[in-house]
Amino acid sequence: MSDKVSIAGRGDWLADEHLQRLLSVLSAEGEEARIAGGAVRNALLGQPVADVDIATTNLPAETMRRAKEAGFKPVPTGIDHGTITVVAGGRPFEVTTLRADVETDGRHARVAFGRDWKADAERRDFTINALYAEADGTVIDFVGGLADIEAQRLRFIGDPEARIREDYLRILRFFRFFAWYGGGRPDGEGLKACARLKEGLDRLSAERVWAELKKLLCAPDPSRALLWMRQSGVLSRILPESEKWGIDGIHALVRAEGDLDWPVDAMLRLETMLPPDAVRMKDLAKRMRMSRAEANRLDKWALAPAVRPGTTEGTLARELYEGDAQAMADRLAIALSAARARAAEDDKALLEAGGYARQLGFVRKWTRPEFPLKGADLTALSIAPGPTLGTLLRRLEQEWIASGFMLGRDALLERATEEVRPRP
Repeated sequence: MSDKVSIAGRGDWLADEHLQRLLSVLSAEGEEARIAGGAVRNALLGQPVADVDIATTNLPAETMRRAKEAGFKPVPTGIDHGTITVVAGGRPFEVTTLRADVETDGRHARVAFGRDWKADAERRDFTINALYAEADGTVIDFVGGLADIEAQRLRFIGDPEARIREDYLRILRFFRFFAWYGGGRPDGEGLKACARLKEGLDRLSAERVWAELKKLLCAPDPSRALLWMRQSGVLSRILPESEKWGIDGIHALVRAEGDLDWPVDAMLRLETMLPPDAVRMKDLAKRMRMSRAEANRLDKWALAPAVRPGTTEGTLARELYEGDAQAMADRLAIALSAARARAAEDDKALLEAGGYARQLGFVRKWTRPEFPLKGADLTALSIAPGPTLGTLLRRLEQEWIASGFMLGRDALLERATEEVRPRP
């Protein structure tokens, strides 16, 4: 255990008066409370701290009592597992009683509350997530997490297989945390354990798997982690659609993001690993229980036509009007990143990249034009509502599209009049 490292001065959040008061309230009368987990890890790494979790020796009911008496708002969000969310100064803090897992089934755990900080640390997943900090910032390390942070090493606490059997989601967390915080190669024992126990992923809910995969895909560069997931068979287990398609495209996309200042987009990164097959994408979205927006984006991307680098803006505009701008932008972003990756050794690819870049710029700025006619315009010409009117309106719209959206309302009405004018 080290008491020589401190996170004091590594972020304004530690000095927050509400956090300090909450820690003080929970540490009174022989009890203890410390900041735990990710906030300590990120502070040591110089990364932003979003959520601050607190571990305490107080039992859940006592945590609620003390928080309420101090004027805070306690909410029993996970009281069966010892977690109370305390809203202090408008900010939520998850306060969890020290605990040990009594029984696990690979998905859930039955816990017993305790007062042993070392035992609480040893029940956690990775050493870098099992650090504590006192209110003054002094870091408490029972499992070697400080050394692993310094070495950019992600390591299970204790026996990797035992940790995984407690919750098979830890397989995906291993690769997710490696993507965010690891350097070099993943820990060998941890990697072997993930490969051996990957069948356990089948026991997890689709929502947990998809949520974890999205977090991994949002890492600054998830490509190394995805490579090791593929090598270990884990990626094919949760994303069999990627098996024969490969993950090479994501390397090129990450480089393009950095060079062109594109924002990180988990769905776009996912698309680089998948075949644009609409049937398989529907099945994937259903299996993963994606949101409606995510499923629609995947579906429209798969259905969007592939674009050639020489396609004109006029043709693109017509395809955009009939299709989906986001899907077209996704197709072009992937094509551009792939062409850029080949351009160093292929002059043709360099020209392709230039074409895709211009097209992508056009698509991102494109605004859908509004067809000048409505059904009421045709009924004013004595065309009765019904299939005939609908067919005529659609035919006029097609002429308008073919004109590059240049035909005006008057010209379209004239064409409509010609259509309904009695023949001599």
